[in-house]
Amino acid sequence: MAGISNCTTALSQAPDWVEAAKDLEAQLIPLARLKPGHSWLAFIYATDALADDLSSILTYLKQKTAIGHWVGSLGAGICCGRHEVFGRAGVTVMICQLPEKAFNVLPTISAGADEIPAAKRQWARDTMPPFGIVHGDPTNRHIVALIEGLSMDIENLALQVPGFLVGGLTASQGAFYQVAQVVTQGGLSGVLLAPDIEVATSLSQGCCPVGPSHRITEAQGGVVMALDNQPALEVFKHDIGELLARDLSRVDGYIHAALPVSGSDMGDYVVRSLLGVDPEHKWIAIAGDPKVGEQVMFVRRDPKAAEEDLMRMAAQLKRRVNGKPQGGLYFSCVGRGPGLFGAEGAEMAVLARTLGDFPLVGFFGNGEVSNNRLYGYTGVLCLFL
Repeated sequence: MAGISNCTTALSQAPDWVEAAKDLEAQLIPLARLKPGHSWLAFIYATDALADDLSSILTYLKQKTAIGHWVGSLGAGICCGRHEVFGRAGVTVMICQLPEKAFNVLPTISAGADEIPAAKRQWARDTMPPFGIVHGDPTNRHIVALIEGLSMDIENLALQVPGFLVGGLTASQGAFYQVAQVVTQGGLSGVLLAPDIEVATSLSQGCCPVGPSHRITEAQGGVVMALDNQPALEVFKHDIGELLARDLSRVDGYIHAALPVSGSDMGDYVVRSLLGVDPEHKWIAIAGDPKVGEQVMFVRRDPKAAEEDLMRMAAQLKRRVNGKPQGGLYFSCVGRGPGLFGAEGAEMAVLARTLGDFPLVGFFGNGEVSNNRLYGYTGVLCLFL
């Protein structure tokens, strides 16, 4: 089965875009010989310090490499192998060879999958791509619906299962740029892969449950009044333990709400921040809009829990992969990285300890995509086999 091959990465931390582009060129060229019927696909990720120069870097690399297919995003940080770059200029590229009919770059869609050009929709109908890598604009109010809609649009009609997506939302203090052949913004873009391209992917929640799942029995507008027909705050205090319950100010950023994903056989949940408590009424406020009848549990998020869960995820993937991956992509939350793991490179080092060194790039964004859902506080790893 033909798949991805000849993956090569490059990383530059040069502060000037011209220097950075030339640095990448020197690491990528000469390119490996293209196999018959194959084409190059390039992934590019840059920190937002280079937002204004992303188009110039892309134009330069296109001219020097003659690679025409590019996808990527800006991030608050980027990663390449064991390296992470935060708070300063950084850009990384991974190029891969694929059969030229085994992938199709998805241009930006801002309202729905029906915006995909007719020729690309015909390719999808003929190919039935089961997998896609996407980058999204967090300022688009339809972004969750776009992710879900694209997943359904590439549904495997024979098996009646939605397409599987991985990726992340741009993080930037300026423009929220992505790359889909050209620099773009405003919606969802990426690349769809044909069934011949073998991948393995998994999600690290970065949290550990501190109690059982509870049924929401009274809620309105993000405020949960009752869990299991008991005052929500009392249930919360019981789960987090007496020490934390005595001083609720200590749970900020440490304890979160988690909404289990209905129908998941992997124990997946979506983490949501706790916005506040009402001691008088014994209510708690949760980001999003939790509904009566849904399940919720409380989880702990700290460096130890995050490292343990990341190691678990990497070990699980290693058992599924036969040999070293050809390449990979990693999408992590801007709240992880050195802020959670303690130092630049610490998060990537956890992956390397379990999986070894192989071509791997990615970025730290405003949300992570796995399957057909948008997550937060997570790390999503995609391996090309």
